[in-house]
Amino acid sequence: MTLPQILITLAMCALATAITRFLPFLIFSSKRPTPQFVLYLGKVLPGAIFSMLVVYCLKNVTPLQYSYGLPELIAILLTAGLHLWKRQILLSIAAGTVCYMLLIQMVFVA
Repeated sequence: MTLPQILITLAMCALATAITRFLPFLIFSSKRPTPQFVLYLGKVLPGAIFSMLVVYCLKNVTPLQYSYGLPELIAILLTAGLHLWKRQILLSIAAGTVCYMLLIQMVFVA
């Protein structure tokens, strides 16, 4: 890419980011109540997205080959248990990720 193409690409990315950040404030003003459909989506989408991420992360796990999905299972159980206990999403995700990385690098080495 040439320098002008790079600058145009960066400007378009910045513009798209700004639009997606400011558009909800323009559409849903504080003077009007938020539509029920939007409130419903705010309740159900986080769980749906999290479920999709779990399925995506587990799509290549083969329970009949070595490691048998154990690192993934252990990390998921740690993440879920820690989240139920502490209710700190960043702590849960970080601990699950570190646990999984340690397991595949040190314990379940192929």
